[in-house]
Amino acid sequence: MDTPARAVPRSLFAFSIFYGGMVCIAGVLGNKQVALGPLSALGPVFGVGPLAVEAGIFAFLLLVVVSSAVAELHGGKTANRLVLFGFVPLIVSILLSWIVHLLPASPDMQPANRDAIQLILGATWRIWFGGIVAYGISQTLNVTIFSWLKGREGASLLWLRAGIASMLSQIVDTFLFATIAFYGVFPIGELLIGQMIAKVTLSALLVPPLIYLFVALGRRLDRAPL
Repeated sequence: MDTPARAVPRSLFAFSIFYGGMVCIAGVLGNKQVALGPLSALGPVFGVGPLAVEAGIFAFLLLVVVSSAVAELHGGKTANRLVLFGFVPLIVSILLSWIVHLLPASPDMQPANRDAIQLILGATWRIWFGGIVAYGISQTLNVTIFSWLKGREGASLLWLRAGIASMLSQIVDTFLFATIAFYGVFPIGELLIGQMIAKVTLSALLVPPLIYLFVALGRRLDRAPL
């Protein structure tokens, strides 16, 4: 007699697909630094230049929100498994980027486009390795802190648990990535301070409302009839 397949909650299935996509696109977006208006005014206060943040932070914050939402709905163990599975699209996307970078460009390709994509795909091994390490440790830390706070506070203060976990994990993410990727290449002190200020501020502003949105969406998906 066949063993019936265990049903995967609809929210977990949908969030897993979304999570994998954000893992892949984060590295692409990270090639651009953006100035975030009012955040730039904080730079002189902390003794650094105008604040800029790599645009991959928006995808990474969504990763933080999704993993926290999965921890809220399905438990920390399931959320950590999601983070672990996230290594698959991350590493495959890096390998594909390396292969495409090595392949010769079509002679019909416009030179400006060819040079731009080669520059984007041709990241050094330190940047790739830094991204992998920072992803794994920071995302696991986010789930761990979020789950620990839930164990202390219960189901209340969702916005606070998600915000604290995100801010602390983004500090660790920035420190690990910048140190692995750029230490010894150029002074990274101002880069670390500026990125941490920007990422903590974005976490405080964006994560609390987004976690309520994703948790509500997950509960609605799980209630929907098959």
